[in-house]
Amino acid sequence: MTLKISVDTDSSTAPYEQLRSGISEQARSGVLPVGYKLPTVRGLAEQLGLAANTVAKAYKALEADGVIETRGRHGTFVAAAGDAAARRLAAAAAAFAQEAHRLGATREDARAAVEEGLRAAYEA
Repeated sequence: MTLKISVDTDSSTAPYEQLRSGISEQARSGVLPVGYKLPTVRGLAEQLGLAANTVAKAYKALEADGVIETRGRHGTFVAAAGDAAARRLAAAAAAFAQEAHRLGATREDARAAVEEGLRAAYEA
């Protein structure tokens, strides 16, 4: 099994974001199984023709999302991210709900704000 990813340098989406979303999707769908060792930052940068800092930025974002984990000198691996990602998503939703309530928004206003935010994020 190998990481199959490409980056479109002509896209309006930043290369690091393309890389982050591609790896995240493959990890969450099971194409990249838990424990799969990812290429080194330099190795993947060379493979994709990107700057090492671009790959490092994507890896850092993926690690913050709980999708991957770095094990020091042993490398970077796909993490058992489902639980971590679900916890972070639930925490973000709770924080939003509390803030909406504090602002006096109705449930429908809050739902409309979420729908608009989802539309903007997923249709961009």
